[in-house]
Amino acid sequence: METKEALSDLKVLEFGTMVTIPMVGKILADHGAKLVKIESMARVDVSRAYIPMAGGIRGINRCLAFAAWGTNKYSMALNMNRPKARDVAKKLIAWADIVIENFMPGTLEKWGLGYDSLRAIKPDIIMLRTSMQGLTGPHALQPSTGYESQARAGFIQLVGWPDRPPVGSSRPWTDHISPWYIITALMGALDYRKRTGKGQLLDVSQFEVGETFIAAAFLDYVANGREPRPVGNTSTYAAPHAAYRCLGDDRWCAIAVFTQQEWAAFCEVIGRLELANDPRFATLTDRKKNEAELDIIVEDWTKDYPPEEVMRRMQEAGVASGVVENNKDLHEDPQLEHRRHFWELDHVEMGKVRYDASSFRLSKTPLNMKTPPPLLGEHTEMVCREILGMPDEEFVELMSQGVFE
Repeated sequence: METKEALSDLKVLEFGTMVTIPMVGKILADHGAKLVKIESMARVDVSRAYIPMAGGIRGINRCLAFAAWGTNKYSMALNMNRPKARDVAKKLIAWADIVIENFMPGTLEKWGLGYDSLRAIKPDIIMLRTSMQGLTGPHALQPSTGYESQARAGFIQLVGWPDRPPVGSSRPWTDHISPWYIITALMGALDYRKRTGKGQLLDVSQFEVGETFIAAAFLDYVANGREPRPVGNTSTYAAPHAAYRCLGDDRWCAIAVFTQQEWAAFCEVIGRLELANDPRFATLTDRKKNEAELDIIVEDWTKDYPPEEVMRRMQEAGVASGVVENNKDLHEDPQLEHRRHFWELDHVEMGKVRYDASSFRLSKTPLNMKTPPPLLGEHTEMVCREILGMPDEEFVELMSQGVFE
């Protein structure tokens, strides 16, 4: 008898755009939740316009960023600027267990779909709202994106090189780490509802989520008055500690030596036992003082070996090391293959595409990617007929009025 997914009885309504809420929706849907994503041609989800596009061909159904967060979802086209569309949305709210959204605070209120309105429709509804700085406070309505939030949260200040301006990351990190906090909060809310019969509003600030990821730097400032600065690939408590060039075109391997025992093992691996007691490198303090010289010695050895060989030799000796993997490496990684991290699904426009799975596995219930990301509005009629039980005449009338744009 086939085991059901963990969340197979959960019904979710997603008002999501770009990254955070679509990622949350994917995690829920990949573990069995029935999820309806509300979209509209009147205002297309920004992530449907990102590049790269499959095959280099532009189209709202060909964006690989959107696809990455779209598996197992139903897409319903609903133009929320139409009053009757809001009536349809309210019927879906009555159906749902959870409503998740990441629009600018106040957007859902304009549609008459704030938390109080949802609770009037369904008293035990759980509503998850995430925004850059939360629903309340002097900056709650300040427009921003995940990239701006990583600057505000202190990420960009810490990433880069000491002699250059901070660079941060091209990825909106607060967008990518917030979903895991949100999933935890949602599971807590579901447990609370199961025990009490009550729903609740969850308000997640991505700014505040970002703060938790630089907790050590924050505490160092509070306790010691030190302002952290970019340090490149170095570490205050390890040397060597960097990514080193290896044999091949743009191939690298990261190596980190923390203890004296690891330092002795490292010297043995590279065939330079005399370095273990060299006054320049005898202790961590010495190695930090002469780190530039040490890095040259390390790379003079690594450059003659493929990164996989460097990693193997170092790990066998008990030294932390790892290949700096590119996309090709990741898709051929035997560990990811063993855990079936990538799932291949056939998309009607993009063809066969591989999708990331969640990073966790449950021992008693399966993870299952059944369907590829939806075309925009692909399931509008199905949702109306099968979930809402809408009569044909009403569906046709609403369609003629532009409700399902």
